[in-house]
Amino acid sequence: RRHPVIAQIHILTASDVTSRYTRRNEREYHKILQYILLLTEAKRGNYIVFFPSYQYLSEVYALAEKEAPADGVILLQKNRMTESEREEFLAEFEKEREQSLVAFCVMGGLFSEGIDLKEERLIGAVIVGTGLPMVCTEQEILKGYFEETESDGFAFAYQYPGMNKVMQAAGRVIRTAADKGVILLLDDRFLRREYRELFPREWADVSNVTLPMLPQKLWEFWNRFPEDR
Repeated sequence: RRHPVIAQIHILTASDVTSRYTRRNEREYHKILQYILLLTEAKRGNYIVFFPSYQYLSEVYALAEKEAPADGVILLQKNRMTESEREEFLAEFEKEREQSLVAFCVMGGLFSEGIDLKEERLIGAVIVGTGLPMVCTEQEILKGYFEETESDGFAFAYQYPGMNKVMQAAGRVIRTAADKGVILLLDDRFLRREYRELFPREWADVSNVTLPMLPQKLWEFWNRFPEDR
């Protein structure tokens, strides 16, 4: 028998896109945007896209301004937000709309944790990248420390903190037993064993997708809930 949480959450991992620094170009940004548009068109509702940085967010937003439907609503997390700006941002999730709302946020930022958007207030999250910290002196020292103790330095300094950010962002979608939603992981690195081993138990049914497969996968998931149609 399926765990009730598993039945209400759909985890999809894209095998044809990556956020690696060496592949950050307009072609990849365009593919990321196509994933976002297909997800938000499959079922009207509120979605959050978590990007690895403000720079990445800006690149995809620039494409969205040209290619996204004119009547769509895109919210942008700013680099620094006052308490009132944060409250106004979250208040947008309470409004009834004819079109989907998509919030562009930064992974590890103030909307990645500590916000409760229950039930219909959030029905999907897109997570772009594996959340790896920037290579810097502090992380390299940490990596070296663990390597000296015969541990996997890269995992402790980069991979584990990155997956913690991914899990925090994904956790925005399912907050109560009544919640239903889609989590779309956009990075082919999520297909690797060392990442899959860090997935929680309720992600047991994760499916691999490519862009052409996405509409069918989403249709199959949302059709499980005829009461929502």
